[in-house]
Amino acid sequence: MTVNVLFAAKAERWSVYEGPLTRALTKAGVDFDLRTDFAPEQVDYIVYAPNSDVQDFTPYTRLKAVLNLWAGVEDVAPNTTLTVPLARMVDHGLSRGMTEWVTGHVLRHHLGMDAHILGQDGVWRKDIPPLARDRPISILGLGTLGQDAATALTMLGFSVTGWSRSEKSIDGVTCLYGDVGLRQTLSGAEIVVLLLPDTPATRDILNAETLALLPRGAVIINPGRGPLIDDDALLAALDSGQVGHATLDVFRTEPLPANDPYWAHPKVTVTPHIASETRSETAAEVIAENIRRGESQEPFLHLVDRSLGY
Repeated sequence: MTVNVLFAAKAERWSVYEGPLTRALTKAGVDFDLRTDFAPEQVDYIVYAPNSDVQDFTPYTRLKAVLNLWAGVEDVAPNTTLTVPLARMVDHGLSRGMTEWVTGHVLRHHLGMDAHILGQDGVWRKDIPPLARDRPISILGLGTLGQDAATALTMLGFSVTGWSRSEKSIDGVTCLYGDVGLRQTLSGAEIVVLLLPDTPATRDILNAETLALLPRGAVIINPGRGPLIDDDALLAALDSGQVGHATLDVFRTEPLPANDPYWAHPKVTVTPHIASETRSETAAEVIAENIRRGESQEPFLHLVDRSLGY
């Protein structure tokens, strides 16, 4: 029986995904019809971007699952019209890209590269950084992205502590959880990487109180979600020297407005949400596998726990 797959995303994304999805579904052995214009009552699966025109799922009466193209599901999970399984995007291309971005920016701050890249003023600055083993790194969020980044940093010799809302175990990483664990994780971190989802429980997790727990001069790196940080509290901590630098890839409003104080702050690096993007080829493989599973009555991969929001 032919499976009807609706691609619901911005129109310009169709040309990017049509080929990879067609190849992946064919390779997976799925008998499919892939389009952008099915009647709702004909659709079995929706390949979905949260900014698409599909916001009311009620007309999709035979829908089996919604397969998100993005890692973030905060704009989808609360939708009360969505009653079928929702899968978030977890693909190795996205994970690899995030790990490379995180590793690069951690090394930048660990080695003090800015002093030599920007300080070409005739001053012989011979500041020797510690070895990686003596630079404590903390990662908030131990999902797939956090686990991959933590593992890569430990392979470079860093002492890595990871924090999550529930108990986790990762070889070579000190894993903490809960409120007490969060305080311990922050109090020992010279560099903090945020890779948490955006949920009511994680919003403003870095605020005036938690920023004060950090060793003075600690560095914040946020490629996770903009709302994880209380912006006013971070700016105050940067001005006071409590935080030495913030490298930010995500923001509450994107693109970041030209008059936002982050742009002009001397202790802030802004990158335009480039830490990692979904790669069409690898994302298509993940989607095709979930459709194959659905048609074979096997459990879907990467399902969202709607009660937690991720």
